[in-house]
Amino acid sequence: MITRLEIENFIELVERGVPVIDTRSPAEYAQGHLPGSINMPLFNNEERAEIGTLYKQAGKQAAVMRGLEIAGPSLRCFVEQAAGLSKKGEIALLCWRGGMRSGAMAWLYDTAGIDHIYVLNGGYKRFRQSVIQSFEQPFHKVLVSGKTGTGKTLILYKLEDLGAQVIDLEKLAHHKGSAFGGIGEPPQPTNEHFENRLFMAMRLLDREKLVWIEDESRHIGRIKLPDAFFNEIRKGKTYFIEVPEEYRICRLVNDYAQSGDNMLAEAIGRIERKLGGLQTKLCLEALAQKKYETVAELLLRHYYDKLYTNLIQKRLPSTVHHLRFSDADPLKIATHLLALENVEKQT
Repeated sequence: MITRLEIENFIELVERGVPVIDTRSPAEYAQGHLPGSINMPLFNNEERAEIGTLYKQAGKQAAVMRGLEIAGPSLRCFVEQAAGLSKKGEIALLCWRGGMRSGAMAWLYDTAGIDHIYVLNGGYKRFRQSVIQSFEQPFHKVLVSGKTGTGKTLILYKLEDLGAQVIDLEKLAHHKGSAFGGIGEPPQPTNEHFENRLFMAMRLLDREKLVWIEDESRHIGRIKLPDAFFNEIRKGKTYFIEVPEEYRICRLVNDYAQSGDNMLAEAIGRIERKLGGLQTKLCLEALAQKKYETVAELLLRHYYDKLYTNLIQKRLPSTVHHLRFSDADPLKIATHLLALENVEKQT
């Protein structure tokens, strides 16, 4: 049985584990897709381009006939793959607009005996509309801020362990947000797919309850945060965490010293213009001598600390709360943050 669904009901299927097949071409899928979906393209990139051209030049019937000619030999394979995914007799499908490609596959799976086939009305285009619209919605948030090496991400994880709602933007972006942030991370998603991942992560949260987010600039590596989302989180209260410099240096050495000197040198080179020629030279000399603590100290004092000071000074002072700690224990800091919010809630 084939059922067409609107976007909200379709996403609810995804969230309860119904397998989703994206019938668009590999290039379309790579640009962005519904997280968790599986690409089973009816046509490859070249075939899709050929059929699109044929549709414009010779009309729908000619394009359909050419599509049947291309897809015909693969029909059995499509059914076998879908049957392997559909453990409970359910399959969800989408294409670009919810039209011919997903409709053809739905007919095929229905004919082959799959019990329940769901097709997204409006397709991936409709999903993207929901993604973009969602970033306009306000939510209750607090930002965890602090200079490089403070351990903001670790504090987020401890907040989550203590039962708080957390959005880890750097995890979604596959980047730690600095010139060194891509080291040890998987390739970054496209900006479009990052937005898709953020949308699905936000759906898991209760927007009426507090959400903790690490303070980020507008860009995380080559990912640009959606304007509406960035403007919304900038309205939130900010806790600026301050810990002694020696803890920050130690954390940076632990995080990056094993990454390879060549990668570290390349990252230093990327900030040479702002770091300055002399400090860049000193950093590279210390790196060559494997004096990683010296490298971290130079980078903090002559680049990152200035950067964070300038950024935080641009915030509305009434929204920024400075908290100084004698060490950098993320559990201790997370516990203190939650206690502050609980006190405020009761007053």
